[in-house]
Amino acid sequence: MNKDTDNKLKLRNIKPTAMRQLVYDVLSKQKKALSLIEIEQQFENVDRSTIFRTLKTFQDNLLIHSVDDGTGSVKYALCDEDCTCSLNDLHIHFLCTKCGQTHCMKSMPIPNLDLPKDFSFENANFVVKGTCPNCK
Repeated sequence: MNKDTDNKLKLRNIKPTAMRQLVYDVLSKQKKALSLIEIEQQFENVDRSTIFRTLKTFQDNLLIHSVDDGTGSVKYALCDEDCTCSLNDLHIHFLCTKCGQTHCMKSMPIPNLDLPKDFSFENANFVVKGTCPNCK
């Protein structure tokens, strides 16, 4: 068991089970957002619903965020340690139209939203599409 992984899970009030540790380790080794299927492919004989429940727990506890990049497959990426998934924490995502990989552009926050009176913010999704450096 990786103590660093255990600590990161515990910081978000997540009990560090073996499956949660494995899924966290898969996400932490990636520089791109991963779909449920891509995560599932990292394991042998693991039920997809177990991975989905793990991702749901992670998302409910602000350990990961989901990205709807328009490909039809929701993707998941780790949040920064101080993330609260508020409007100020949201950032642009980049979808490479050649390789299909989605990258978090954490240094690029989404533009400020000045919503009309009586409208309340719940979530925002900002995806830029183009070609990544590996595909140029």
